[in-house]
Amino acid sequence: MADSIERRLADLGIVLPEPMAPIANYVPWVVTGSLAVISGQVPAKDGKIAYTGRLPEQSIEYAVEAARTCFINVLVHLKAATGGDLDRVRRVVRLGGFISAAPEFTQHALVMNGASDMAVEVFGDLGRHARATIGVPSLPGNAIVEVEGLFEIA
Repeated sequence: MADSIERRLADLGIVLPEPMAPIANYVPWVVTGSLAVISGQVPAKDGKIAYTGRLPEQSIEYAVEAARTCFINVLVHLKAATGGDLDRVRRVVRLGGFISAAPEFTQHALVMNGASDMAVEVFGDLGRHARATIGVPSLPGNAIVEVEGLFEIA
């Protein structure tokens, strides 16, 4: 069914923003064979990082919302990688999450669930994926979360 992912996004109240330009020497996505690799995306809105700081200074709920925003930005670049047709996505293969946190913070998985849950909300069972989530001392622009993705596409 054409445009089913776009309809699902609309039903979820998700509007894909304009992509944020890379802040270093890389491309936001690469397609090779049937795989689309999306570079790590920070929680940007209107071209600026909207969620900053570290855990546990910020709340888990704040960081979960940041992870959701990161996944929306992943979708922006995935849409470009698929020529504007998100229905070409056959599977969310893997998500990687980087969580800015102090050494004593251990609930990284709860934060990354923000992105993982959204993958399933958008793609249904095709959104179930492998995942890695790690804590880091800092991220570019003081972002609290960064999410990258690997997708199988038609």
